[in-house]
Amino acid sequence: MTSENTVAGGTRPRSASGKPLVDPRGPRFGAGITSVVLAVVLLVAPSGAANVLLALQWLAFGAGAAFGLAYSPYGVIFRRLVRPRLGPPSHWEEEAPPRFAQAVGFGFATVGLIGFLVGWAALGYVAVAMALAAAFLNAAFDYCLGCETYLLLARMRRR
Repeated sequence: MTSENTVAGGTRPRSASGKPLVDPRGPRFGAGITSVVLAVVLLVAPSGAANVLLALQWLAFGAGAAFGLAYSPYGVIFRRLVRPRLGPPSHWEEEAPPRFAQAVGFGFATVGLIGFLVGWAALGYVAVAMALAAAFLNAAFDYCLGCETYLLLARMRRR
């Protein structure tokens, strides 16, 4: 059961317990953009352009983790430009797992940025490649590695 609550830019569904829900196509859309950004970072790194792109992606991950997917840059693009052109989603999903995935991406982007900025390019490449692999899995195969990790940790916590 869901209810609709009004937020900036439209309505945002919530579960019966009040937890935010997301259209599952939104995180996949964001993962597609993230995959492209991170692939470009790997192609042009180490360079100032790579650092700027990675810093922008770091901000996108941070916004999604801290404020919710609806307020991340890719979430705003999806909500305002893409979703109105699509039919309604077949289902809604809890926001917590993909939000956790954004926090994990934020961590990898942080390590990648540090690696590139202090001259440890290998560390930067590895961190960005790992984030790219996870984003690509979501974009191409609808498999969110961070979400699955969240659910595994939640099950372990309940025991």
